[in-house]
Amino acid sequence: MRWRTILLQYCFLLVSCLLTALEAVPIDIDKTKVKNPQPVDSAKIEPPDTGLYYDEYLKQVIDVLETDNHFREKLQKADIEEIKSGRLSKELDLVSHHVRTKLDELKRQEVARLRMLIKAKSDSLQDTGIDHHALLKQFDHLNHLNPDKFESTDLDMLIKAATSDLEHYDRTRHEEFKKYEMMKEHERREYLKTLNEEKRKEEESKFEEMRKKHENHPKVNHPGSKDQLKEVWEETDGLDPNDFDPKTFFKLHDVNNDGFLDEQELEALFTKELEKVYDPKNEEDDMVEMEEERLRMREHVMNEVDANKDRLVTLDEFLKATEKKEFLEPDSWETLDQQQLFTEEELKEYENLISLQESELKKKADELQKQKEELQRQHDQLEAQKLEYHQVVQQMEQKKLQQEIPPSGPGGELKLQPHI
Repeated sequence: MRWRTILLQYCFLLVSCLLTALEAVPIDIDKTKVKNPQPVDSAKIEPPDTGLYYDEYLKQVIDVLETDNHFREKLQKADIEEIKSGRLSKELDLVSHHVRTKLDELKRQEVARLRMLIKAKSDSLQDTGIDHHALLKQFDHLNHLNPDKFESTDLDMLIKAATSDLEHYDRTRHEEFKKYEMMKEHERREYLKTLNEEKRKEEESKFEEMRKKHENHPKVNHPGSKDQLKEVWEETDGLDPNDFDPKTFFKLHDVNNDGFLDEQELEALFTKELEKVYDPKNEEDDMVEMEEERLRMREHVMNEVDANKDRLVTLDEFLKATEKKEFLEPDSWETLDQQQLFTEEELKEYENLISLQESELKKKADELQKQKEELQRQHDQLEAQKLEYHQVVQQMEQKKLQQEIPPSGPGGELKLQPHI
């Protein structure tokens, strides 16, 4: 499941602003020109999973804080730096007792959950004498020194942890994609080594044919440019390209009508461009690469348009971007197939890492095999000793029986021993 959320949307300001506090400036749209207009659901939109291990706790804290009018008012007036710096967290001291009680309970539940996870992990390693207090230090989204009370420190830590973790999300995605591409090439080359010369040439020819077929696609418009947006306006919105209007476009694609274009709404604008390059029915088109392309398009537009770097595009930011030269006369957009995703040196380093990991796994496998053989030897030895023990017992039992039965004569009669 792809991550589709907003960094600061989970850092309290933008959640409240998006859902309840701010209202977009009304813009008149001629709905008669829009094909099959879809009604906007004014109900609260459930935010998607962030992928954070404390995602549920984060959502619950946000929901509780939204119920406090004083805190909500402060959120409306706060700026991004005020939130990141932790100054907003001090306002927690002024929320209602009812809210604080709920937050306390949420924290106790989260601490209990973390302790259960720690215990389960420790039990799986057959560890004993667990120090929960020490192990909780690895969780930096709450103050483990006070497990029963939700204080301003907890809010500050939660905001900073979520901000840091989500800001690193895109970079991690890029790194994982690069590894994915290197692994693909590594496996291809390893497969070629198993073929004879004739088969190898056939595979190389097929690979080159598929590569050229993938690269033979229509021109991709520069993401966020006038040409790209007009194409969406015409093909997705069903409007006359000659009537293109930035304000109307913004309003149409602000799906939840909150006054912002968030990352998910932006990425939806690139679908038409991506369809020019990728088709799930084509063997040569990799859908993992398509998602990386979408991510890069969104990052590029955010860098160009998002002036205050809050990972949201306001109407004002959007309109200012449409006045720039880059919007009217953009550079050509290089798709992934036009870029060198990794060098031979990087691939070699990656292959060395794989080789090292495989060696470590083989070493562990050999050690496990030796342990298995040793356990089998001990088992066989114990079985042999057990058999020997049973044989000795049987011999002793037979000897005992022979001593207890009186000797008999030739006809079977008892033969009494004479007393001396």
